[in-house]
Amino acid sequence: MSQPESAIADAQAGGPSNGTPAKPQEPLAKLAERYGLRRAIARPRLTVYLRQLWERRHFVMTYATSRNVSKYSTSALGQLWQVLTPLLNAAIYWLMFGVILGARGNMDPNVYIAFLVTGVFVFTYTQRSVTSGAKSISGNLSLIRALHFPRAALPLAYTIQEFQQVLISMGVLMVLVLVTGQPITWMWLLLPVALLLQTMFNIGASMVLARVGSTARDLNQLLPFITRTWLYASGVFFSIQDRVVAQGHMPQWIADLMYFNPAASYIELMRDLLIQFHPTRPWVWFTCIFWALFALIGGFWYFWRAEEKYGRG
Repeated sequence: MSQPESAIADAQAGGPSNGTPAKPQEPLAKLAERYGLRRAIARPRLTVYLRQLWERRHFVMTYATSRNVSKYSTSALGQLWQVLTPLLNAAIYWLMFGVILGARGNMDPNVYIAFLVTGVFVFTYTQRSVTSGAKSISGNLSLIRALHFPRAALPLAYTIQEFQQVLISMGVLMVLVLVTGQPITWMWLLLPVALLLQTMFNIGASMVLARVGSTARDLNQLLPFITRTWLYASGVFFSIQDRVVAQGHMPQWIADLMYFNPAASYIELMRDLLIQFHPTRPWVWFTCIFWALFALIGGFWYFWRAEEKYGRG
């Protein structure tokens, strides 16, 4: 038995085992500190944690890709559901809100179609990311308990999975926007930047919900109601400015508050880039950058703080 192990065994037994009088017990924490021992599952420093996560980047990408391939493997249409799901949602919203309830107002019908599908595709990306992120820890307890790796790899992999899907959806979205009569402009070159900012926000938000979902098991039952309320407040199928302020329903500050909502900000940014005559709001870039940095940095730090707790219980 090594010296540190012998010392700890003596401390647990109440003293040395050679018959000498027992000395006052020394706390195990002090013994471990004296002999340079560390807990195997201790949370590493943030810089070390980031390096460990980078070293496992191939695992993250492989895990995300394999989940993406297997997700629709049992359905007849396979990967087509990645595009069909938001398209069907857009068709239902167009019928209910655009035709029956008149949410498009005075907007040209073709412009409204581009307006609506952009909102649906952008919101769906964030909705799927945060919903899957909430299950990333609680749904992988066996993997967490069997292997030692940075737990942030799981919500990160789930968001990358949704990112892989949204790349296909964005191609379909651009085709639909062109079909509605919108021209290709130089602003389309900024689409990757807008998508990157939204992805940064999605990673941070999914990490926050991953930590919350690891202990609050009822979160998955509440999330559909939360995301549905978020959908209605984000201007997906109506113009916040036109429906809330122009028609005198609410004051301007309410509309500004709704635009500050991160989902509404990313939707407005994507509409500004894709739709030629959509009212451009220069401040939306600052809002999107703020949410991307705040969510990514704050969400990662919040998740890292509970690294030792994941998989217990």
